[in-house]
Amino acid sequence: METRTLGTLWPVSALTLGGGGLGQVWGGTTREEAIATVRLAVDKGITLLDLAPLYGRGEAEAVVGETFEGRWPSHLRVTTKCMLGSRHFGDIARRLETSLTRSLATLRREQVDIFILHSNIHPDDYEYTLDPDSHIHRAVPMSVFTGEIAPVFEKLKAKGLIGAWGITGTGLPRSIMDALRGEPKPAVVQAVTNLLDSAGGMRRYEEPAEPRNIIRTAKNNDVGVMGIRAVQAGALTAALDRPLGADDPETKDYARAAPFRALAAELGENPADLAHRYALSMEGVDTLVLGVKNRAELQASLDAEAKGPLGDEIYRRIEALGLRRQVPRIPLDAPI
Repeated sequence: METRTLGTLWPVSALTLGGGGLGQVWGGTTREEAIATVRLAVDKGITLLDLAPLYGRGEAEAVVGETFEGRWPSHLRVTTKCMLGSRHFGDIARRLETSLTRSLATLRREQVDIFILHSNIHPDDYEYTLDPDSHIHRAVPMSVFTGEIAPVFEKLKAKGLIGAWGITGTGLPRSIMDALRGEPKPAVVQAVTNLLDSAGGMRRYEEPAEPRNIIRTAKNNDVGVMGIRAVQAGALTAALDRPLGADDPETKDYARAAPFRALAAELGENPADLAHRYALSMEGVDTLVLGVKNRAELQASLDAEAKGPLGDEIYRRIEALGLRRQVPRIPLDAPI
């Protein structure tokens, strides 16, 4: 498998095994199948696991802890995450360290390589009109991020409990980009990486998403990029594998992606495989996080990666479908 350098950290495999599928966020599986999926990933050269206690209420981390039983391969790296909102203000340090300590115990490790803030970051005076509860459960203002959260991450790093820290880049784009330019700044950002430029149900704000500007800003500031949502939670696959309402963002994206599925059929390609290869071809992405839940899905992604990035002609044909919105304003950072 191709190896790429994650920002200023270390080499990682082009594919990362995500915890969403292991935790049954993307449909049902079994503990045994999830463990077998982890083992296959490692056997096939994946060197990074992207986990969080919220994936299946601890199931993803429990799967990985049981897989290795404290005997982790020396080359294998792991992330975990914590989500904060205003209900945690006044107790942020304890919340972060408690979450981390529990994850370490479940994973049977003494350190995680990257600890990620899984909250939206927003300007101090911002109102989430689409989802007012975001402030309470999953969003933090910039002043809290810079004044309280980032210093706690640095202290956890100094204690040796984490090797580095990062952020999930699905909050307000301008705030995410400010965080990537700040000091101290994250070592890693998880950024939406798909041909729709869509975060689907993860987007809680009305403004346009700017994933490519976020990736560009990260690379210009030596921040590693972990691509997420390559198949946009199933919208870029042949068929959605779980029941969703007609107004669900993923359902709407699935309908919007019909021309892409038609092109995949014309090319004789599986849409999910083509979407993964597109994401791997996007400039600035260091590793792509997979949302697979079993060995069959994992093997398909491994086979897609083995084919290599898309050629220029197919990439241009996908772009010509016009499925992603162009952000009209000029990016604040120069091109990569």
